[in-house]
Amino acid sequence: MLKLSGKIIRIHAVDVLKNLTLIKVSTNRKLPEILRRDMAYLVCDHSIPRGFAHYLLLERHQSRAHELPSDADYSVLPNDYSYIGDNDVVRLTADRQSIRVLFRASSPHNSILLTEQCNHYCLMCSQPPKAVDDSWILDDVETLIPLIPKDTRELGFTGGEPTTNRDRFLKILRLTKSYLPRTGIHILSNGRSFKDLAFTEKYAALELSDAMIGIPVYSDDPTLHDYIVQAQGAFDETIQGILNLKRLGQKVEIRVVIHKLSVQRLPELCEFIARNLLFVDQVALMGLEMMGFTRANLDELWIDPIEYKDTLSKSVSILARYGMNISVYNHQLCLVNPDILPYYRKSISDWKNEFAPECQSCEKQNECGGFFASGVKFGYSKQLSPF
Repeated sequence: MLKLSGKIIRIHAVDVLKNLTLIKVSTNRKLPEILRRDMAYLVCDHSIPRGFAHYLLLERHQSRAHELPSDADYSVLPNDYSYIGDNDVVRLTADRQSIRVLFRASSPHNSILLTEQCNHYCLMCSQPPKAVDDSWILDDVETLIPLIPKDTRELGFTGGEPTTNRDRFLKILRLTKSYLPRTGIHILSNGRSFKDLAFTEKYAALELSDAMIGIPVYSDDPTLHDYIVQAQGAFDETIQGILNLKRLGQKVEIRVVIHKLSVQRLPELCEFIARNLLFVDQVALMGLEMMGFTRANLDELWIDPIEYKDTLSKSVSILARYGMNISVYNHQLCLVNPDILPYYRKSISDWKNEFAPECQSCEKQNECGGFFASGVKFGYSKQLSPF
């Protein structure tokens, strides 16, 4: 698991950082001087070029600090951040002596947090909501978007609930369309804001060329769905949001996190989706991440995937009979039946993907989705059977 944020060893001089909290990283010694003024150079084994706004040294290279220009601002990072590379974007906070990696150019799994606020309180939420003014996050995102490389294939927006501040949400999407016109966009939303047709029309009017909204539905029973998300009336508003989006020709993915509560009626939910929401673009059936509220509600949520593998097969077969686009995420190959393989996806973000000790001898590790790092740490199936 990659460390994306934490304390740094040292920041020397902070005049530049007062104006450049977010800064793009370069490893290009031949970068034109005019571009160096707003970028941080990652020091390695080569001679150090002049003219960059900031310099980043890993702990193992900190002895080279005396080679920097005499007036240079620089930071010394723990070796945990040795993965940082060209065109990555980081936030350096001088007063807290901290770093956060906001974008990794080499990764296909970049998700951008828009807010930690949410009108759900899901039992298995991996990013527990906070009732605070975090509009500074949106300020950061508006600064970040123009720094992201134009050839980025896909970008995710997540929360909390990304549509909490609707105007800023739409502004960020417009900004993304302008700076990253060829980048696919995936938005994780509970869908309830889209029950408002006027707001949905504003979203559709953006005419994003490649955007999909992933919306969770956890049961065909409104009462059970509302209990899982801890919000009364959420089911009806979510379904209305999906209908409004599809009425306006927008792409929608239905996401189902599988746990002890949702698996009770998983086949019935898939039948409901196939009969009533056949027009959605994808259905994703997802394994549980052992983070946030999941750990607090583990007794109510945890079920060994080996126990529901036949239910998963039945549910997938229902969707498949209707010709729906299906993906099975966040599962291990040895814990699903063979009929799942056509729909199986390696989906866990690279920075939090790990394998259990039992998997080290497995011949299909390269094909397997592995585990969330939190799953390896806090609990996983004892029925693993390496190939």
